Amino acid sequence: MAEQLIAVAVTNDGSIAAHAGRALQWQVYTVSDTADPSLSWTLDLTRFGCLHEWHVRGDGNRHPLHFVDIAIAASAGEGVRRRLQQRETELLTTSEPNPEKAIAAYLSGNLPEGLPHEKVACNSH
Repeated sequence: MAEQLIAVAVTNDGSIAAHAGRALQWQVYTVSDTADPSLSWTLDLTRFGCLHEWHVRGDGNRHPLHFVDIAIAASAGEGVRRRLQQRETELLTTSEPNPEKAIAAYLSGNLPEGLPHEKVACNSH
């Protein structure tokens, strides 16, 4: 495996955020064959810059998450998944609450299935 960037949506307490579209903070990890995953930087978004707003704007502009290979959250809508995939970012969901454990599970091919996408959470602020 070549080096990858994996972004995980997180809440203020450090657990995986419930909804990719509304997550305002993402931890970006560097992953390679030769080293354990390491936190490289944190991406802090505004409400206007969150995935949901980027998706519904549909203006064709790039999003900061287009620079990662994999994005992980607890849930996500199919539309935002599809739009990220157009720029080669795969959005995965998981019920694992711990970012480091989720990355380890992804790398071993055992990432637990994510939560159902709730449109109520998608439309709430």
